[in-house]
Amino acid sequence: MTGQAWKRAAVQYGGLLGVVVVLLLVFGLTSDNFLRRSTMISIANQIPDLTFIAVGMTLVLICGGIDLSVGSQLALASAVLGVLMTDFRWPLWAAVPVSLFSGSLCGLWNGVVSAAFRIPSFIVTLGMLEIARGTTKVLTDSQSLYLGSSVEWFGVPLSGIPVSPAFLLAVGTVLAGQFLLTQTVFGRYCVAIGTSEETVRLSGIRSWPVLVSVFVISGILCGLAGLAQTARLSTVDPNAAVGLELAAIAACVIGGTSLMGGRGSVIGSFFGVLIIAVLQTGLAHLGVSDASKQIITGCVIVAAVFLDALRTRFRSNGA
Repeated sequence: MTGQAWKRAAVQYGGLLGVVVVLLLVFGLTSDNFLRRSTMISIANQIPDLTFIAVGMTLVLICGGIDLSVGSQLALASAVLGVLMTDFRWPLWAAVPVSLFSGSLCGLWNGVVSAAFRIPSFIVTLGMLEIARGTTKVLTDSQSLYLGSSVEWFGVPLSGIPVSPAFLLAVGTVLAGQFLLTQTVFGRYCVAIGTSEETVRLSGIRSWPVLVSVFVISGILCGLAGLAQTARLSTVDPNAAVGLELAAIAACVIGGTSLMGGRGSVIGSFFGVLIIAVLQTGLAHLGVSDASKQIITGCVIVAAVFLDALRTRFRSNGA
């Protein structure tokens, strides 16, 4: 990174960190129990599923696409895991790869159909949202499946460490995603395709393998998110993660990823996840109802999209 790039990154991440600190202070002053160590640990151990989803969503958005099916893919991967372990008595180590494979298949379908047939990913993934959710309910007969201690170790703090293996893996995924985006040819192709796919095509570079790959990566990360959520709840819920795609998109946009493609940061999206998690936890500590929390979260999403539009207009005028 050049000196100018480091400066931009410091300003961006410093601003996002500032938002997190302000929220912590506000809720700490308005709630007696919010700034306790137990609350911070609880926040850390509740965000792995959204973090995995946000990493995949960031790559998709940077390429100029969008994935509205991530919540349903999470639920499907969780259902595959649960059915294999309860109905077929598979061990966790054997069921997890199949669960991740189910996510990759959903991502492969989304990528191939949208890239090969030039159908907007909004439409393709909207269809996958219904297909994956319906398949989940068929597999589970619309019933919750209790897995208990066989998976819960992944979502609870380790001995001597206050965070769960799921959180550690999520942070590692963020770092790997940022490296992929900023330090590899694949990452530069993602940015170029999101900026102008036609220019990439005229340069002799095939864009469809990259587009398919980001959707497959997103699908695999949905599988990891399903594992993380199942481990935290010890249960497979066929109605899990409804609306999670909106939270993931909001986290990405808050973190600086453009809905128009060509610009974004995986680390920025992680800060966006932290902001949403702190906001929701703080509101819960204040006794705000679930309905009110939905309204406030919706306002945050609208504000994030509005700020993204302002950023895009400012950059265009500056150019």
